[in-house]
Amino acid sequence: MERLFQPLLFLLARCSRNQLIRQIEFLKAENEMLRKRVPKKHIHLKADERSRLLELGMAIGADLKHFLSIVNYDTFRRWRRKEHGFVPRGKKGRPKTPDEVRDLIIKLAKETGWGYTRILGELRKLGITKISRQTVVNILKSAGYDPRPGKGTWNELLKQHADTLWQCDFFSKRVLSRVGTPQLFAMVLLNLATRRVWVSPATSNPTEAWVAEQARAFIKDVRKEGFRVGMVLRDNDQIYKRGFDRVMEMESVKTKRLALRSPNLNAYVERFIQTLQVECLDHFLVFGKRHLDYLVREFVAYYHECRPHQGLGNALLPRPNEPPGKTTEKERAEPLDLSQIKCQTRLGGLLRHYYREAA
Repeated sequence: MERLFQPLLFLLARCSRNQLIRQIEFLKAENEMLRKRVPKKHIHLKADERSRLLELGMAIGADLKHFLSIVNYDTFRRWRRKEHGFVPRGKKGRPKTPDEVRDLIIKLAKETGWGYTRILGELRKLGITKISRQTVVNILKSAGYDPRPGKGTWNELLKQHADTLWQCDFFSKRVLSRVGTPQLFAMVLLNLATRRVWVSPATSNPTEAWVAEQARAFIKDVRKEGFRVGMVLRDNDQIYKRGFDRVMEMESVKTKRLALRSPNLNAYVERFIQTLQVECLDHFLVFGKRHLDYLVREFVAYYHECRPHQGLGNALLPRPNEPPGKTTEKERAEPLDLSQIKCQTRLGGLLRHYYREAA
């Protein structure tokens, strides 16, 4: 008999339970609709109403949080703790990092660009031991600094290696010849600290072998003049890979390939190329390779010897082993005499250089 009635009892119990769930879902939906029509967002309960909710809710247990809607479940728990006379303890967690330590961490990050590990080491050295690695990371992030080590700006990299850092790029020019208007190419390398440039002879066919030959000539010429070459920045042109990079490696010079679609990373040499074109090449009809090489050679000489440079405080380019930003002429204290001002011209008067005639 038990085997016969037991499944029936289970079926009836399940039906009653499902019916109860449906009723609860209906009441919840009805309650939500009524709550939306209440003008006030917060419902203030009286003491007897709160006691009634506590009595009914504690009988339900933790399942109350799934359908409680009149207040938050955390609020209900706070009521319950207050009802039972629970006294909260002090604030949990680690104490707040002192403002002085926080300011010191930000100061170190701003002045050095160090990561969190290096900064933590400096704090330990200064006797600040009650601070964790994660706290340093959180402080750096909140202040807008990258907590990872070894990260610096591109400008910082250029300043650190400017003395031996060169940028490389190509420029081209259409010329007139017997066979039409071929396009000639030349390679430019510029030193960031001194702004000195080296320009190769022009060619109509810049092959990998030609690029490697110009790389060897560049190393020979600049070292002969007393300049150092430690690193060369270049773009992603495939013409560099086999010849140019191999020559630089044999000469113990590092080459760094720039990121794609990042023209600002090679801005110095590109600015020189723009200056060369705007101030010189755009003013001439160029007849062949020899004419182009002559124009470039004259402008480079003017650029090195006579032209003031805004990036160096409007001073002339320094000579080898001379600090940048200082002119080679001695400062004169005597009054200005216009009769002493002379003008030297190049390229038919296109390039002009003014100087004082010696007394």
